[in-house]
Amino acid sequence: MFYPIQVDVSDTSRVLQQAMVVLNPAASKRLLGMAVAALPEVKNAYANGRLSVSTSSTSAYVLEELTGDKVDTYRYCVGMVADGMLSSSVVEDRIPPAFFVKGERVQMDALPFFDTFEKGDVVIKGGNAVDPQGNAGVLAANNQGGTIGGILSFLSVRGIPLIMPVGLEKSVASVPEASNGWGQLTLTKSMGLTVWLYPVTSALVVTEIQALGILAGVRARHVASGGIAGSEGAVVLLLEGYEDGLNTAWDIVQKIKDEAPVEVPRHKFS
Repeated sequence: MFYPIQVDVSDTSRVLQQAMVVLNPAASKRLLGMAVAALPEVKNAYANGRLSVSTSSTSAYVLEELTGDKVDTYRYCVGMVADGMLSSSVVEDRIPPAFFVKGERVQMDALPFFDTFEKGDVVIKGGNAVDPQGNAGVLAANNQGGTIGGILSFLSVRGIPLIMPVGLEKSVASVPEASNGWGQLTLTKSMGLTVWLYPVTSALVVTEIQALGILAGVRARHVASGGIAGSEGAVVLLLEGYEDGLNTAWDIVQKIKDEAPVEVPRHKFS
């Protein structure tokens, strides 16, 4: 499901305004990082409990916003779609996933760390697909489901929040339909790694729509996608809100609109 937000535009004495913005993929990742880091349950888990910021390109932005430290985005990925290939980072380039206990970073293997989770702890994980119903999908090359398989088996059954920032450039019609009827072993050819789209129906998904509601208190509608000259993968959003909220949203987008694209110096299929 989508992360629940409340945007109140019921005051008829105030003028409801509209604005149109364009977010390239890197700007969307920055926006999602800002919003997820600002969520109360994330801040509480970071300060007082356990927090996992699992590896993905968008998670790197969350980590930067949370800690203030610069992260090499491509190094904070394992699986990736790069240079037209289903690929992965080179092992020696990888930064380990960030696990925190009361604000202190700890070094542990993922599954033993997840097994310590209790009420109030939080996991953040990026995704590769999102549908209009708020289902997310993660491409899994590991034949045991990788990180997402471990997260769901350890945490979802306990009711631990799984927050998934996923940009609208990754929109699909239906995640359950997209994931049905195929898998790693059914593929006779693949442009890169053999994968499966792991469906996730229990996460709290944050797209640009939720992010702008969280950060600026405005409504957003996804009205168009794509472009050229560096705007391939861009999303076009219609914003609606009162003047103060709309100005806040506009200022945020202006601040992040020139976010540099993610560079990948090398990967498995370079």
